Amino acid sequence: MKLNPIHIEATTLPDAWFQTIYKCIEAGREFVIDKGSYAGEKRLEFDYITVHIKMPGAKPLLPQVPAQYNLPNPVADDYLDDYLPYLMTGELKPGESYTYGQRICRYPLPAQHQVYDSSENKDILIQDEDIWDNSKIIIKKDGRKFLNQIELLIWTYRNRGFRNNQMVLQVAHPSDMLLKDPPCLRAIDTRIQDGRLHFMVYFRSWDLWGGFPANLAGIQTMKEYIASEIGVEDGEIIASSKGLHIYNYVWELAECLRGKSIEDFRRG
Repeated sequence: MKLNPIHIEATTLPDAWFQTIYKCIEAGREFVIDKGSYAGEKRLEFDYITVHIKMPGAKPLLPQVPAQYNLPNPVADDYLDDYLPYLMTGELKPGESYTYGQRICRYPLPAQHQVYDSSENKDILIQDEDIWDNSKIIIKKDGRKFLNQIELLIWTYRNRGFRNNQMVLQVAHPSDMLLKDPPCLRAIDTRIQDGRLHFMVYFRSWDLWGGFPANLAGIQTMKEYIASEIGVEDGEIIASSKGLHIYNYVWELAECLRGKSIEDFRRG
């Protein structure tokens, strides 16, 4: 059987969620998880999907299930208050190997990059004192330096122009393969086009029911902040994943929303 890439055009974040839930019931592939979170459980998963969201800033950011379905919303309305610090600050709690915010906003520079103008680094590192002396970009604590990617991205777009392909907020790195639970979010690529900031987001694995709406609402809030700091308008989101899925414990809820069962589509 060949791969079945799916593309969805959506207006708002809630529209993207409802459309994607419907499409997963229709076209998702059922399988048992061999390794990772929920090993032994079943998922209904897309082979690959891209979701183009044209107006991600339209409110509400989180989907609201119509009352007639008598189903809970996938994300509580106050969830973003707790999620945003996880996404946009460097706080790392005991027992956490990483957070998205730690990777994006407070990443420890490796030893060879601690001194920006050393002879072995001058040909590979940015030689701009405005960056290395900026305490928002390079955080110095306890004799170490940490990188805030968001602040560097803002500085670069404001001071070096909009047209470059280097401004990617990196979350993953190779040693993540050693973690029991490596980051699902791998990178947020960016582009300023026609005076608007756009995000291209990639997740290696992604829970469609609750993770998709919560993650995208948080990422959209981040995008609005960055756009305002740069001085451009907020733009669109293109999100993609080879592992967007719904777990079997919410299949019945998703089928209720869709109005048809998984078996209805498998029977043709």
